[in-house]
Amino acid sequence: MPPLAHLAWPFFGEEHRQFGPALADWANKEVGRHIDHANVDQSCRALVRALGDAGWLKAVVPKAYGGLTEKLDVRTICAAREILSWHDSLADFAFAMQGLGTASISLFGSDEIKAKYLPPVRDGRHIAAFALSEPEAGSDVSALATTATKDGPSHMRIDGLKTWISNGGIADHYVVFARTGEAPGAKGLSCFIVDADTPGLAVAGRIEIIAPHPLATLRFTGCRVPLANRLGGAGEGFKVAMATLDIFRSTVAAAALGMARRAFDEMIERAATRNLFGAPLADLQLTQVALADSAIDIDAAALLIYRAAWEKDSGAARITRQASMAKAFAPEMAQRVIDRAVQIFGGNGVRVGVKVEALYREIRALRIYEGATEVQKMIVARELLKAREATRRQAAE
Repeated sequence: MPPLAHLAWPFFGEEHRQFGPALADWANKEVGRHIDHANVDQSCRALVRALGDAGWLKAVVPKAYGGLTEKLDVRTICAAREILSWHDSLADFAFAMQGLGTASISLFGSDEIKAKYLPPVRDGRHIAAFALSEPEAGSDVSALATTATKDGPSHMRIDGLKTWISNGGIADHYVVFARTGEAPGAKGLSCFIVDADTPGLAVAGRIEIIAPHPLATLRFTGCRVPLANRLGGAGEGFKVAMATLDIFRSTVAAAALGMARRAFDEMIERAATRNLFGAPLADLQLTQVALADSAIDIDAAALLIYRAAWEKDSGAARITRQASMAKAFAPEMAQRVIDRAVQIFGGNGVRVGVKVEALYREIRALRIYEGATEVQKMIVARELLKAREATRRQAAE
């Protein structure tokens, strides 16, 4: 059972304090039943359906469409990802992608679009995906090359390649970003929902990674999409993407936090029960330093994550700096904690089937996706300099 004492912090309300233990209890009983790491596609489908049947996917849609809260509550999503990743990263992945693949719809979709796409995702009947990255455009969104051009009065034609797309090949819809040319760079992008069965959309190949989950390259060839499927206005794709990532970057950090907590729990148990030189491993000062450093790291990350989530839920229009600080720190922190756990386990720490070995593989991707650590630090610095310039201008007026 993941530690939940931090839900007593003032960042949280009573609704979070009820949500967390209930999800943790469900996950303790149910998550393992739906996972076969040898068949990740089937596992993800089963997890999404189980999460939907139990009502947990209500956390990723607004209340008007059967969700938990009036708008997306970042603290709830963070808590869910932290709890699920403590159990298994595939469970966290299944939950998170339902949110990432629909947040743009919740934020920018028409009433008709929301009514069509959100309820099936909420119920776990449809799988969602977010298609932003390309072979030559990851963190640099302005470099997107996929195009969307007018094809008659009511449709757009999408052509191009997307890669590193989570849920690629199993999703029922993709939120796709393409160049529509209203302006150069990031200001000339738009966002569209593309149903998976749309002619011209094909899976160009699956991508195998060290911690498997459904990941693919998608090819769009004359893919005809209704103009009504556009999210936001023409040329507002960058705005849609950044508003979505503004929410979900904090939640990636929360997933890393859950992994770190699980490694820490495993580490403490191992240190307390493993004898070395006639005494528990925990009696060694170097072990105690590793435990103390890990506890400090974990609390520091949690404070950054839930500060960012609380600010967003409290009405902040953007939390770019706060979310990037959490995303930059938490996965790096989790990597350190998990590495310490592997070291304390000794040879068993690298044995397949031991939890800390799985965590060691699973954490690595979180330092890269949704903006690598180095990119997050650039964003933090840029936001600090923007704030300094704004202060200077105010002083000069």
